[in-house]
Amino acid sequence: MSSPPSPSGPRFSAWNLLLLVPFLMLVTPWFNSVEPRLFGLPFFYWSQFAFVPVGVICVALVYWRTRDTPTVPAAGRPGGVDELDEGSAR
Repeated sequence: MSSPPSPSGPRFSAWNLLLLVPFLMLVTPWFNSVEPRLFGLPFFYWSQFAFVPVGVICVALVYWRTRDTPTVPAAGRPGGVDELDEGSAR
């Protein structure tokens, strides 16, 4: 019988699929055309500029929807450097 996944391990969320949207701008054959023009810019260039805010929005949405709840600090005084070291100096 397997144990439940640890909370610190990799986790999957459907929201992470939204991170694939900014990669669409890398498929340049889809955008390699001159028309339609916007303010004199060929479609290829203004579509690349349009993907910048789209990418920012996608990354922000994934961050906000998948971030963890804040952790509560442990009671008591924090440990010193020697206490927190994984190795043993003894």
